Amino acid sequence: MIISDNDAAKRDLLTKARVIAVVGHSDKPDRESYKVGMYLRNAGYTVYPVNPAVTEIDGQPSYASLADVPEAIDIVDVFRRPENLPEIVDEAAAVGAKAVWAQLDVVHEEAARKAAEAGLDVVMDYCIKIEHARLLG
Repeated sequence: MIISDNDAAKRDLLTKARVIAVVGHSDKPDRESYKVGMYLRNAGYTVYPVNPAVTEIDGQPSYASLADVPEAIDIVDVFRRPENLPEIVDEAAAVGAKAVWAQLDVVHEEAARKAAEAGLDVVMDYCIKIEHARLLG
């Protein structure tokens, strides 16, 4: 279901989630994906970086794909260009993720529809850090 504009559904998703895979997680502290990953860790989530170009981030392994993440994923948080979203949605559905969260300016309507049809909750064009702070902070 597409829940981008549904605060109650986003709050529920963020409350129930425990494991978040951050696709495009950077190892550079000045990048938003790094800052968001750290925020989510500090908020109590288990965060798995997914970035094939990086081997580890702050001593934690970075995984090449969602399929490599060692436990079930609740939310796939996406820091990639919109044209990459359909492939990420396919991978998220294949690993049984519960939701795909595309960061600010990451919008791909067909990918959102495909994710919803696969039974995933979908948030697009919202920052998970901002929404977490607003809804649960």
